[in-house]
Amino acid sequence: MKAVTFRADLVPYVLTLAMGKVNRKLYYSRFSCIRYEEVQEPVLPGDDWVKVKTIYGGICGSDINMIYLHDSPLLSPFASKRFVMGHENLGIIVEKGKNVEGFEVGDRIVADDVLSCEPRGLEKCPKCLSGDYNLCLNFTEGRLSAGTIMGTCADTGGSWGEYYVAHKSQLFKVPDNLKDEEAILIDPLCSALHPVLRNFPRDDEKVLVIGAGIIGILIVASLRAFGSKADITVIAKYDFQGQLAQRYGADRVVYSHNCRVETMAEITGGKVVKPLLGEKYLIGGFDRVFDCVGSETSVRDSLRYINSGGALVLVGLGSKIKLDWSLVWFKEVTIKGIYGYGVDPVDGGRERTFKIGLDLMASGKMDLSPLVTHVFDLKDYKKAIEVASCKKEYQSIKVLLKP
Repeated sequence: MKAVTFRADLVPYVLTLAMGKVNRKLYYSRFSCIRYEEVQEPVLPGDDWVKVKTIYGGICGSDINMIYLHDSPLLSPFASKRFVMGHENLGIIVEKGKNVEGFEVGDRIVADDVLSCEPRGLEKCPKCLSGDYNLCLNFTEGRLSAGTIMGTCADTGGSWGEYYVAHKSQLFKVPDNLKDEEAILIDPLCSALHPVLRNFPRDDEKVLVIGAGIIGILIVASLRAFGSKADITVIAKYDFQGQLAQRYGADRVVYSHNCRVETMAEITGGKVVKPLLGEKYLIGGFDRVFDCVGSETSVRDSLRYINSGGALVLVGLGSKIKLDWSLVWFKEVTIKGIYGYGVDPVDGGRERTFKIGLDLMASGKMDLSPLVTHVFDLKDYKKAIEVASCKKEYQSIKVLLKP
C-alpha cells in the first residue's frame, strides 16, 4: 500500500535539520525524514484487533511539529524509529478478529489513537485503571513497538496510509447523521474537550485563549457547548481565525500584532506594572489561560496576563523554552499540563472523551464542518503540508489527506 512514512534514523534526521535551515520545504523533500512510498499493509496483531481502510487522515499540529523537527528529543523513546504517520483517523472496518464484538466489517469507525496497556496486551497500569490512558506507564512495553499513539508506532500503521489496525478497546462507531468531514474532527475536538472538562471555569471568571488554530477555536466551542458563561477573550493571528473564534462563542478577539498589555488591562480591570528591565505585565488579569500555542512567546504572555492565583493550562506543546519564571512564584500561578484525552468528567459522571465528543457532534450542539478547509489526495502530501503550515496564505484550519 502507499503511505507517508517517518524515519527517525540519525543520518536523515541530521540531514533534514541542515536542509530545512536553507528552505523549509526541504523538511519534507525526498531526502528528509518523511517519504511517500510503498509499504506492507499492517496485519492484525491478534484476535482483538480490526483492520481499517482509511477514509480520511487529518494533519495535526503535532504532525507539523514532527515534520519540522520541532519536537523535543526528550520524547524520542516513545516513538518507533520508522512508522506510517497520521493519528487523526476515520475509516471502514475491512477485517476483524474473532474476539471483536459489537463491530462488523463495513462499520464506519474512529479509533482513539492512544496505545495504552490494553492494546499492548498488558494488565492495566494505575493510570489506565483510572481512565488516564494518555498517561499510560507502558508506551514502550508489551506486544507493540514503542509509540504513544497510532501514527508513531511501527506495528499499527497510521491514517496517512491506505490501511491501519486498531484494538477493539479503541473503537467507536460513527453516528449515521455525521458526515465524514465532521467525524474526522473527533481527535481535535477531544484535544479541546479534555483541557476544558478538566479545567472548567466558573461563570464569573475571565478566560483567555491564546491561539486560534483549530484547538483554540474548539476550546471556545467546548466551553459554550457545556454552558460556560465565562467572559472569553481569544488572541488570534489572522482575521479568518478571529471570525471563527467569535462564531463559536468568543466575547472578543485581540489580534497578536496589536496585542498590548494596556488592552488586556482594559479587558480585565488589571493594573499595568513596568519593571526596570523587561516587558510590562499585569497585576490582576485573566483568571484562567488556555495556551494553545506552546511557544516561548505564548507562555511568557500567559504569565504576563494571568491573574494572581490564576490557572495556566498548557495545551500546546512547549519544548526548549527559556523563561524568567518569577511571575509563577510571585502570582502563585497553578500550571497544568494537558496531553491527549482519556476519560473525562461529564454530567456528574465520567465518560470516554471520544464518546463525549461524538455525542456532542451527533446532537447538533456543534457544527464543526466549517473547520475543514482543504482536502488532498495522499500523493499530494507535500502540498497538503505546505497548506497546513502556511495558514495566512491559504486560510487553512483543518487539512485532510484522502488515500
